[in-house]
Amino acid sequence: MRDLTTGVKYFLEGQRWVARHRRWWGFGLLPGLIALVLYIAALVALGFWADDLSSWATPFADDWDSTFRSLLRWTLTVIVFSGGLLLAMVTFTAVALLIGDPFYESLSERVEEMEGGAPPKPDIPLWREILTSVRDSLSVLARVVAFGLLLFACGFIPVVGQTVVPVVGICVSGFFLTTELTSVAMQRRSVPLRTRLRLLRGRLLLALGFGVPLVLLFLVPVIAVFAMPGAVAGAALLVRELVPVPDPDPSDDPDPVPDEEIDEDNDDATGTVPAS
Repeated sequence: MRDLTTGVKYFLEGQRWVARHRRWWGFGLLPGLIALVLYIAALVALGFWADDLSSWATPFADDWDSTFRSLLRWTLTVIVFSGGLLLAMVTFTAVALLIGDPFYESLSERVEEMEGGAPPKPDIPLWREILTSVRDSLSVLARVVAFGLLLFACGFIPVVGQTVVPVVGICVSGFFLTTELTSVAMQRRSVPLRTRLRLLRGRLLLALGFGVPLVLLFLVPVIAVFAMPGAVAGAALLVRELVPVPDPDPSDDPDPVPDEEIDEDNDDATGTVPAS
């Protein structure tokens, strides 16, 4: 239970951090706002064309009675739009992270610097960073879809499908949301997705304590936009516990200056004149 409360603490700490640093909060809003505009445009287009799509998908119903044909196509229209809305909710964070990779990278690094130091950024080209982010996001999305199909099938089980399955679904979403949000700080540490998943599974309650409250907030994409900077900040704090930044080793300092030379330099600096 301690990990669960610690995860919630990082969720709250991230929101508090951006509340104290309003400039960085505004900076982190930009990718979410861009993603929100794109999603709204896509959903409006889907709503406009959903009826035509339903008609195109059910040519066999053209000869049906008008009442049954309308009922079938209206039901299919609702399913199509609901599916698009669900897909938007599931993928919003991944798309916002992809759009805002440079923004969130700067925000996450700033959080770490103010909390005791950030690890050096890997010396890899930007295009490779973006390619890695896209690949990891698609891999996480594939896992989400697989779990989603399984939970959808379990939803038809009486009682369990109406009680246990929704709770499990929120927990699964919370875990993978944490996986996505920690990707920024994890990639800065060169931690691959497979290792990231293993680390989060090993601290499952920590991941759920952080991700589940965000899932409940992110059910409304508009709220997700305003909570996103704090989520990235909180994820950076969480990663610092999972993969701490090593303290610099004084023995790694190249060409250490002997104490004698330091004393001589100090004498020169104070203007001491040798005795004649």
